[in-house]
Amino acid sequence: MTMRLKKAEREQVRQKYGGRCAYCGNDLGDRWHADHLSPVIRLPDDRVAEQMQNHNLANMMPACVPCNLSKSRMQLEDWRRWLAGHVNSLNQYHPIYRLAKAYGLIAETGVEVVFHFEKAQHDGIQNLSA
Repeated sequence: MTMRLKKAEREQVRQKYGGRCAYCGNDLGDRWHADHLSPVIRLPDDRVAEQMQNHNLANMMPACVPCNLSKSRMQLEDWRRWLAGHVNSLNQYHPIYRLAKAYGLIAETGVEVVFHFEKAQHDGIQNLSA
């Protein structure tokens, strides 16, 4: 089973948010991934139709390498919670983080994780996948 996008499809995904990562908003540059917003779970058997269900352009998001590797196969809300939970982990397990915070080098904001594509949709920027 092939999951590759054609060159024109890949460019369409890249331009959904003006060449920016759909998640963090950073410029994609030359190296980026086409991510499945709702993950495609590859099954060990022959249920190809079930595997391909989420493999379509409407479900594809342009992602920088760090965001795509971090998200992996998580659903969006699971990844949002996972990202937000890192502040607690840093406070609990990383003394250098706590020290940097004590010296005022780090300011925790407590803001919710809001992805670039959500901000873009809220601000009325057209999503080309719609």
